[in-house]
Amino acid sequence: MGDSDNTMTLPRVIRGRLLAGTTNAKVERQPRAFACDESEKDEFADPAVIVWRKWRRAHEETERLCRQQQRLERQLVETVGFPCATIRLRDGERVTLHSLKALREVLDLGPEDVAKCAQAEADFAAHQARWNTADSEIGYSATLRAECEAADRAQDLLQALSETPATSLAGVVAKLDAMLMEGEPSEDDPEFPWPQIRAARDDLVRIGKEQVPD
Repeated sequence: MGDSDNTMTLPRVIRGRLLAGTTNAKVERQPRAFACDESEKDEFADPAVIVWRKWRRAHEETERLCRQQQRLERQLVETVGFPCATIRLRDGERVTLHSLKALREVLDLGPEDVAKCAQAEADFAAHQARWNTADSEIGYSATLRAECEAADRAQDLLQALSETPATSLAGVVAKLDAMLMEGEPSEDDPEFPWPQIRAARDDLVRIGKEQVPD
């Protein structure tokens, strides 16, 4: 891409909300905040920014689906409870187990345990059936699958972004934004290397603003 293309992209990039701050200002994270305007055709944009746009959409969709599946899981737990079975051990202790494997590990399946194990397995199967029915009604597993698919797509796009050469300051900032969004434990994390990456990003913002006066 020629310099003229980058010059066309950069004013829109720098004037976006994400890049509106100075070096010392906290940069707001917003979808497509420093990508080109929606009216601008992709062929005039930095290829890294184009991939970044797609990654941000996939990243945000993954987070939305994650929140949705967590809400649905809480609903299942509150109304049905995680599938389980409770048994009484030989010493009189009662234990609650959440898998058939755990059940069989606890019982040594001696002659006196066969009937107890069969009853516990039946109880577990009945509880699992109630969970499955409620799951189908509210769409928990379907949402979880959709979340996994969105996460896989986001990871593929993140890899593509890292392999796409940037042709402008906007493209470099896009890569730094993705690095921060994906890797930073919390916004404004003080541990190395996050302050240094944020500082480099803000330097690029400042340089871009100086090159494109209002």
